[in-house]
Amino acid sequence: MPPNDPQWGKRPNDGPPDLDEILRKLQQKLSGIFGARRPNGPSGPNPPMNGPSAAFFGGSVAFIVLLVVAVWLASGFYIVEEGRRGVVLRLGKYIETTGPGPRWHIPFPIESAEVVNVSGVRTVEVGYRGTPKNKQPQEALMLTDDENIVDVQFAIQYTLKGPEDYLFNNRNPDDNVLQAAETSIREVVGKSKMDFVLSQGRTEVAARVKLLMQQILDRYKTGINITTVNLQNVQAPEQVIAAFEDVVRAGQDRERFKNEGQAYANSVVPNARGVAARLLEEANGYKQTAIATAQGDASRFRQILTEYEKAPGVTRERLYLEAMQQILSNTSKVIVDQKGGSNLLYLPLDKLMQMSSQPTVSAQGSDVPLPRMLSPGEPVTTAPPPAAADTRSRDALRSRDR
Repeated sequence: MPPNDPQWGKRPNDGPPDLDEILRKLQQKLSGIFGARRPNGPSGPNPPMNGPSAAFFGGSVAFIVLLVVAVWLASGFYIVEEGRRGVVLRLGKYIETTGPGPRWHIPFPIESAEVVNVSGVRTVEVGYRGTPKNKQPQEALMLTDDENIVDVQFAIQYTLKGPEDYLFNNRNPDDNVLQAAETSIREVVGKSKMDFVLSQGRTEVAARVKLLMQQILDRYKTGINITTVNLQNVQAPEQVIAAFEDVVRAGQDRERFKNEGQAYANSVVPNARGVAARLLEEANGYKQTAIATAQGDASRFRQILTEYEKAPGVTRERLYLEAMQQILSNTSKVIVDQKGGSNLLYLPLDKLMQMSSQPTVSAQGSDVPLPRMLSPGEPVTTAPPPAAADTRSRDALRSRDR
């Protein structure tokens, strides 16, 4: 009942309003708005409603319809943030992929848009869940090429490179990545030796697993891009881990000894090469000295020969004197020419005292001094004769003087 109805607020006998009467009046007003006529014609008991009430009601309905249409059209606006992509579907069929910024599509149910995060990094764990202690043996235990079992735990990080492939070609993307990772790691480990997987080959194993996983995911057009493969833990099974740790320590000791030996060789070999170079230089120097000396002696001999041919007597006397000078310079005696009137005989007392202090041994009842080796450059000395012999030598010298 409209507020301008004269019966508004009036209830006969204070009873409830007549719903049939209200519905009948509402029907009449709607019929008047849309130009409907009753079968009885305009003179019937229910004539069409005319006047300001019908116009007001018609304007209200049109405003409501326009408002609903505006809200429906406005529902097609959406915003794509940075690092995300919008995928537009028309009646469930892929139409386009939109970039960052404000976008609009035909509202539901004709078109729909899904925003996909393509820059976010997603992680899948293989062989463990949460922490390495929470192992998954059915995923972690693998067989190597030399028929040994290793426990491998690693994490896969990936992003999206094709949002439409990611939405339409994957029912469960994480399961797809997990299965591809498990397939790849088992293939790589199955073709490698146990020592290679446990020690020096971990980086190469991770690189090969990443490459193989990407090939598998691209073959199925998943729209997934593998960024990193991190090997969290690679070890032998728990039952034999102690023995494997001993093997690893032995390998480390071997490498340490090899490094120490190499360091020692690096310190000794240069020294030996230096000594060898020095000896070679000394030998070359001695060679040059010997050659130069020989050449000098040959030249001197040729010069002496020339002088000898000119004056044989003088040259022979000179050679004799030079030879005697060289020989007597190494002895402790002094030879004095007696023709000059001098009768002096020099005796080296210091050498005689040194010889008298030498130990002697008895030979056939007499003390005879033992011979000894002379050092290079030491003058040659003779033992003093007995006193009688010394007296006879003096008498002989006096007789010669007379």
